[in-house]
Amino acid sequence: MKKLSYFLAAAVLVACQSGKKTEETVVEETPATTVSLVKKWETDTTLTTPESVYYDVTNSVLYVACIGAVPPDAKDGDGFIAKVGLDGAIIDTQWVVGLDGPKGMGMVGNLLYVSNIDEVVEIDVNTGEITNRFPVDGASFLNDITVDASGTVYISDSNLSKIFALANGAVALWTEGEVLGGPNGLLAEDGRLMVASFGAGKFSTISIADKDVKMVVDSIPGGDGVVALDGDYFVSNWNGEVYYVTEDWKKTKLLDTKAAGANAADIEIAADQSLLFVPTFFGNTVVAYDIVKE
Repeated sequence: MKKLSYFLAAAVLVACQSGKKTEETVVEETPATTVSLVKKWETDTTLTTPESVYYDVTNSVLYVACIGAVPPDAKDGDGFIAKVGLDGAIIDTQWVVGLDGPKGMGMVGNLLYVSNIDEVVEIDVNTGEITNRFPVDGASFLNDITVDASGTVYISDSNLSKIFALANGAVALWTEGEVLGGPNGLLAEDGRLMVASFGAGKFSTISIADKDVKMVVDSIPGGDGVVALDGDYFVSNWNGEVYYVTEDWKKTKLLDTKAAGANAADIEIAADQSLLFVPTFFGNTVVAYDIVKE
């Protein structure tokens, strides 16, 4: 999102339909794909404005970052992290409280890192306690988080077209520029970051070595979450779509819930369970889909 006002305008339109039950519309584009999504379960509606889901493989649990009341950049203290089972049952609605607008998440060891508007919050998952807060100087709207193999935490700022990095207990600007197009979804891979841009609606790679940006797929408006599976990707569009992008950069729309008033925010994958998790934002739920390969 280049400007927060764009996000809020879209939010108002979607909120008018938020009472409708989540439905799914499968739309095939060229090229055809052999992957499909089949709804498995949906949580109850106690997850107030869920923006992001993170799968903790070690503890076999999902963490859901819930903004609470909007606007999503309000320092209102009503944001929280919920703990949800892989069967969709809510284990603890307000497992961690005292946040404002929590969004992207990533883990290093037993520490969960969460973006919180203009800071990164560190949580010990063994205790559920906040163990540190890292202010990010000059940040406007911190959004997604990803962690590379070295333990460096990358954080997107969608308003300012910046990406920050947290390493060795310090946060610094990593890269910036309009070429990022209002970066939102991040995914660290070997030697590069995958970036879904909210403002520009594009999917790009960034070389970690020289920070060169290369657009690989266009026309994914409101780009939000990015996850990988067997060399391919799922990319969500906040408006309510999920795309499948192959390793040779061909895309297919797998899911479209716009008509049902359900968003598709920062998605997560459990590859070992063949499940994709979609937070519906104003729908106040998380939906799990079986990933079916034909």
